[in-house]
Amino acid sequence: MAQETEEQPKAAAPAKAKAQKAGKGKKRGKRYRGLATKIDRTKTYSPAEAVKLVKETSQAKFDTSVDLHLRMGVDPRHAEQMVRGSAVLPNGTGKTVRVVVFAQGDKAREAQAAGADVVGADDLAKRIEGGWLDFDVAVATPDMMGTVGKLGKVLGPRGLMPNPKTGTVTFDVARAIQEIKAGKVEFRVDKTSIIHVPVGKIQFTAEALRENASAIINAVRKAKPAAAKGKYVRTIYVSSTMSPSIQIDSAVAEVKAE
Repeated sequence: MAQETEEQPKAAAPAKAKAQKAGKGKKRGKRYRGLATKIDRTKTYSPAEAVKLVKETSQAKFDTSVDLHLRMGVDPRHAEQMVRGSAVLPNGTGKTVRVVVFAQGDKAREAQAAGADVVGADDLAKRIEGGWLDFDVAVATPDMMGTVGKLGKVLGPRGLMPNPKTGTVTFDVARAIQEIKAGKVEFRVDKTSIIHVPVGKIQFTAEALRENASAIINAVRKAKPAAAKGKYVRTIYVSSTMSPSIQIDSAVAEVKAE
């Protein structure tokens, strides 16, 4: 009987480990728990209140990212319900964005003058095929999409594929580069019907974060597909790295954000 008693904890260990891996029973630090008490989980906050709380509850000692997480009332398995677009943040993203441009001739020179980090055509495609991916956004002129299309398996899964819907396939490369460098962000609903998009950095003022958040919420609202039925934006949360999340009143997604 003693042998059976000793073996019981061993049998339970895998189940406990599996639960912790799934996020159940996850232990939070004392500091995290203390910060979480500042958030009322029974209410939703206005964007202004939410970003103020994000700044108050940020526990990291470095300039962390602040992100919005929107749960959408769409089924991304259906192409007609795909939500995708972009927004230019009025206060930027707080980070340096590396832009590559697929262009030739005058458009290549235009891209270089506008501040593109790397400009090329077939040579750039070969470089990427060889494993080089040291950039954040790719822009292409329409005539280069035949070359860029061959990189779909490399760029697609990483969210780097140029797309007309986000303004990264255009002959106006100078404008595209300027907007991206100034703080343009792209968003796309994932397979779990959630959009994750950066708002800025924790060292931004609360007002700057609020303005950026409102720009994103409005852009997502405008990107509503005709096939979407019922409640379009179900929940919105904002959080910074390693801090508690705060729920924003999703009604702001159905009217002009404050």
